[in-house]
Amino acid sequence: MASFILDERDQRFILNELLEVGKLCEHPTYADFSEDMFNMILEEAQKFATEEIFPTLTDSDKEGCSLEDGQVHVPKSFHRCYKLYCEGGWNAMSHPPEVGGQGLPIVISTAARDWFMHNFAFTSYPGLTEGAAHLIEVFGTEEQKKKYLPKMMTGEWGGTMALTEPNAGSDVGNLSTKAIRQPDGTFKLQGTKIFITAGDHDLVENIIHPVLARIEGDPPGTKGISLFIVPKYIVNDDGTLGRRNDYEIAKIEEKMGIHGSATCLINFGDNNECYAELLGEEKQGMKIMFQMMNEARIGVGMQGLTSASIAYMHALQYAKERLQGSSIEHFKDPTAPRTPIINHPDVRRMLLWMKSYVEAMRALMYFAAYCVDKERITNAEVEREKWHGFLEVLTPICKAFCTDIGFRVCETAIQVYGGYGYCSDYPMEQFLRDEKIASIYEGTNGIQALDLVGRKLGLNKGAYFMGLIGEMNSVVDRYKDNPHLKDLAHDVQAGINTLADVSMFFATSAKSGKFLIPISNAYPFLMMMGNVVSAWLLLWEAGIATEKLDTICSGKGIDPSDHAALSGLVKENKDAAFYSGKLASARYFIKNVLPEVDATAKAIKSEDLTVMEIAEESFAV
Repeated sequence: MASFILDERDQRFILNELLEVGKLCEHPTYADFSEDMFNMILEEAQKFATEEIFPTLTDSDKEGCSLEDGQVHVPKSFHRCYKLYCEGGWNAMSHPPEVGGQGLPIVISTAARDWFMHNFAFTSYPGLTEGAAHLIEVFGTEEQKKKYLPKMMTGEWGGTMALTEPNAGSDVGNLSTKAIRQPDGTFKLQGTKIFITAGDHDLVENIIHPVLARIEGDPPGTKGISLFIVPKYIVNDDGTLGRRNDYEIAKIEEKMGIHGSATCLINFGDNNECYAELLGEEKQGMKIMFQMMNEARIGVGMQGLTSASIAYMHALQYAKERLQGSSIEHFKDPTAPRTPIINHPDVRRMLLWMKSYVEAMRALMYFAAYCVDKERITNAEVEREKWHGFLEVLTPICKAFCTDIGFRVCETAIQVYGGYGYCSDYPMEQFLRDEKIASIYEGTNGIQALDLVGRKLGLNKGAYFMGLIGEMNSVVDRYKDNPHLKDLAHDVQAGINTLADVSMFFATSAKSGKFLIPISNAYPFLMMMGNVVSAWLLLWEAGIATEKLDTICSGKGIDPSDHAALSGLVKENKDAAFYSGKLASARYFIKNVLPEVDATAKAIKSEDLTVMEIAEESFAV
């Protein structure tokens, strides 16, 4: 099973044929790299994922984490894996060389994580560390960078993100953790944080916690929140570790999935001696933390993709091998030989539904990462703003759409297995359990939808959203006259127009005082937009695949419109089969899934507000 972690061919297609990432190397920032180097790095990622990370998946789920004498112990298999992960430099791929990173493009580090994140319980440890290190890299003082960054970059020290509290939850502004100013400029923290991923573990010798708290006397709400560095062990002036800081790991949460990831409840300052350093400026904590949260949201979107990808690949392999029933041509013949279930229409429907969504999500996640790289290397302000705008608008789609669809793909993959999918004989039920959390943490998907509708659509006076609409329209224009794709391009254009129209309907509703219409329909709109974005990306992929398939056919002397000849070519030529599969994904999705957009738009425009009007007492009597 370990050989079916990820669709390597799809990854290379998106990187090298769709996004043409090799062209990034033409810029001085990435001039030391090449497309061949990128491919080599991803080959090593594939090898490491297959040989080291994947084998830890089942055992770590069964073993879980334990808390003994205030110290969390992670699954035994993670220790070797983490050591090799750090030695391979996977934990600092895209950080600048001057702070100990390798300086790779974000899109390449994202592609490497596509291999790793199927076991998110493991990757949560280095992933949280990388995010915390980036906060210190951007907002820390020179002294803080010198003190913390080197060992965080090597993985010798870990990191977390400590936001959530028992009574606040997603309402971060209602937090109660307080920071007490000390004469030497440091602070002492008191408070409790819950659901802290990788909150403690024995993979590292020190853990650095960025913690949100309110300095005594600062105003309530998010505007009064500051961010603090709270190390597990105080770091002495000479870099050695001093006393254990005053906080307690009170418990590890018992969870539905990702059992190998220690989700901790932490009590800070029970003895009034919890040392903390201000990170960045006072009362700027939420602004600073949003950098890490946005990075985390992209990372969680990757969790949705990788869970879906591995579940689909396993289901596909199972469907090819599992013999059950006769072929549809011989279903009345009880003596007919049993056929692989991939030949049954409903199984093929499920597989193609999963395939099209997985390919769309991979294109979306890689494109989002590519936007970061383009923003980094572009000198022209207008161009840089364009790529920044794409990322701003797509971030809630990456997080919410990909995690919810990722869960549905896992669910559908279990259905392909039938009863076996529900049993622990196969890893499908673990994929489903591990993926469910992704729609909840880093801001629930409902909050992501409110962010999209309430903030992202109107950013820069709506220019960011309209810029993305324009980018999608440009792909439609490219293929609207292609004889193989013009009907698909027409349908995608209609979907884009509907998306833009509903966004304007929201704006008009809000201006006329009907603000509950966009708020109560935020999540349906987000999922609608996710489907339109998916259709755009699949059309783009289909356009490239059509060109490549025509070239192959030309070289073989085959007319692409000759279905019999093309079918024969697909059976003997892997590239032809791959590109033909791309066309099938696009056609299936655009013809069978995209029409859901019209139904959602109709529902939104009905202005029905039953969700707000139903009395609380009427939900159940």
